Amino acid sequence: MTASTSPKKRLTGLYRHATIDVVPFDSLLVKFAAQVGASVIIRGLRAVSDFEYEFQMVAMNQRLNTEIETVFLMADPRHQAISSKLVKEIALLGGDIAPFTTPAVAQALVKRCKEKH
Repeated sequence: MTASTSPKKRLTGLYRHATIDVVPFDSLLVKFAAQVGASVIIRGLRAVSDFEYEFQMVAMNQRLNTEIETVFLMADPRHQAISSKLVKEIALLGGDIAPFTTPAVAQALVKRCKEKH
């Protein structure tokens, strides 16, 4: 998270008994976590490529503060990046690509795939 000028916000109702505070900071994440009394940092992963960077970050954070753990959560598939190569392959094999692109692109890609066969 980067420094922000937005005021502190409180989000409630996301979970029955959870309160989430959104607080801007401009220091090291582990330093900030220690200041607010956090023992766990939760990070989201959208793709395997995110993991390599995050893995290095965890190693460094552990060296800076061994008392703070990091937990990774995978993003919902609706928020993950999708390779155009995979969408093309789905179209070539007759699968429904509507969830992955706009209707115009889906129609053009399906037409193109039919022309190739």
